[in-house]
Parts: sequence; C-alpha cells; structure tokens
Amino acid sequence: MAMAFPALWAFSSSRMVAGCVSLGYFLAASRGLPWGVASFYGSQFALGLALWLGASLVFVGVHAVLWTPTRGWRRTLRYAVAAVVMSVPPLGIVGWAHPVTGAGVLFPGWGWLGFAVATILLVAMTTTRWLFAAALLTGFWGWSASDWTLPNAPKGWIGIDTHFSGSVVQYAGYAQQLDTIALTKAAVEDGASVVVLPESAAGLWTPTAERLWKRALAESGVTVLSGAAMVDKDAYDNVIMQSSAAGSEILYRQRMPVPVSMWQPWLAWIGEGTGARAYIFANPVVDVEGVKVAPLICYEQLIVWPVLQSMLHRPHIIAATANVWWASNTNIPAIQQASAQAWASLFGVPLVLAFNR
Repeated sequence: MAMAFPALWAFSSSRMVAGCVSLGYFLAASRGLPWGVASFYGSQFALGLALWLGASLVFVGVHAVLWTPTRGWRRTLRYAVAAVVMSVPPLGIVGWAHPVTGAGVLFPGWGWLGFAVATILLVAMTTTRWLFAAALLTGFWGWSASDWTLPNAPKGWIGIDTHFSGSVVQYAGYAQQLDTIALTKAAVEDGASVVVLPESAAGLWTPTAERLWKRALAESGVTVLSGAAMVDKDAYDNVIMQSSAAGSEILYRQRMPVPVSMWQPWLAWIGEGTGARAYIFANPVVDVEGVKVAPLICYEQLIVWPVLQSMLHRPHIIAATANVWWASNTNIPAIQQASAQAWASLFGVPLVLAFNR
C-alpha cells in the first residue's frame, strides 16, 4: 500500500492537496507516536500530538514544495528528488516510513537489484503508466506472499526479548542486571554462542557493570552483545557492548539516535551538552567472532540510509535491537520489527531481533 503514495501525490489536483496527501500518509504511518511520546515523558497527550504533527513537517514540506502541476518527466524527476532527499541526511534523519522500505516485501532475496526495481516502480507510479506499474507491484506482492518466510537468526545466535518497564530517568539497576544475566545463562543452556540483548539492557556502563558481567560470564564461552549508555560530562553515546569472560569493549556507537528525545545538538548552543551523540556515517558494520554484523539500534530501523550503508559492506548478519517500553501499547514496535525484517529479506541476510517491550 505504501507504494501507492507516489501516485496519490503525483495526481493531486493542487499543491495543497499534495501536501495533505503527504500529511495523511506520514501521520497514518506514525500514528502510534502521540501515545508513545505521552508515555515516554509522562505527560499529557497534547505534547505527543504536537510532536507527532511537528515530526511530519519535513516530509510534508519536501513533497509539497517539489510537487508541480506540470505532468511528464518534470513531475517524475521531482518525486525522485524527494525520495532521495528523504533517504539521506540531513532531511533523511526524519525520513520515517519511506515507501522504498517495501522493497523487501516485494523482492525478497533480490538484494540491490530488488532495491533498484522497487525504486524504478515507485518513480513509475508518478507517470501516466502508473496502472501498469501498479499491476506489476501487485503481481510481485502476490508472488512474494505465496511463499514468504521470515528471516531467521543463524545457528548459535539468540536474540532475547525482555519486558522491563522504564522512564526517562530510569536505567537498568542491579536487580534488572541480575535478571538479564539469568536470561543470558538460560540462552547459553539452549545452545547460544552469541546472545544479543536489547538496547539499554545493560544501562549506564561503568567499571562496576563490567566486572559484574565478566564474573557472570566466566567459563561460559558465550559472547554477549548488550545495549548500554556511555556517559561523559558533555554528552553520552548509545552503544552496543561486546562482553565475554575476557572483558568488555564498545562494539558499536549508534549512528542516529532518536531526534528530540535523545539527539539534541541545539543544546550545545546554550552550553548544556548535546544529549546523545550521532555517529552518522560511522561503524556501518562490526566484527563479532569473525562474523560481519550490521547493527541497527531502534530508530535506525525506521530510516533508510543506515541499513543501505551497512549493506554496502556485505554483512553476514543484521542485529536489530530496541528499547520500546514506552511504545508497548502502540504500533511502533511492530513497525520497527517489520522494517528490519523487510531489509533483511531484501538482502537475504539472517536477522537477530532483541527488543525490550
């Protein structure tokens, strides 16, 4: 259905209608945001509604500005520009629910060819041949749906879902650490050699936390990838730690934290730090026991360039983690999971999921 958006946009009767179509698409795709924001901040629904509408401004603005009443190649070119602009920084930072994410549903296993075909068909939906393009998309969808299989984790890799509640100022305490360690040991008994834990599972990473995990993993032979936060006086990094009986190290620093709630670069203008740092094009893949892994933490599963950048390096596994306690009663976790599954299916890469729900 997302693939129908270009046609609805292209054949709008005016710029205002094109803007409304864009607004409707974006708000529908992100409809869980108002309730999620209210839960995250412990605030009234009005704040969530304001951020929901505010988040749509870039997507709506880009598509409204680039719309043209002139039919033909100019309109098609303008949609192509909008699609690219919403895929890469800086505007792609809020490029959620990009229609091209559907490439993995339509062309599982096709890799870059599938991505190219999906892009071409999206652009074709803005032309007078849109019915032909829609028929092709429907046919590919039916073919894919007939034998669709979800991407699975490789042997020995286990992603653990947790159900710890949270708040803006709450991090994994000692009791939660012990519970998480117990879950990890249970996974080892089930044959795991690498355990992937959700974003923020290890809380604020300190020398004490490192000693706790090192002692817990002694003689286990398992490698644990756990989400944590590394804090200094200016800001913090949202990271994935790699821990084993030998010790721990930072494996991955998040390329794109959630804007506003985590990534707040404007705070530097008033000397109050920057929230979470964004390593926008850094560490697209990491090495875990000789396996090339593409990590995607939470928000990175909803936007385009992090996964495409990682796929350029031909990873063996995608490890998708998230801490979505605040959105447990919304469609946001399902959208994140579906996005990760779509990208993994497109490129035929095994997928490990670990969500705190």
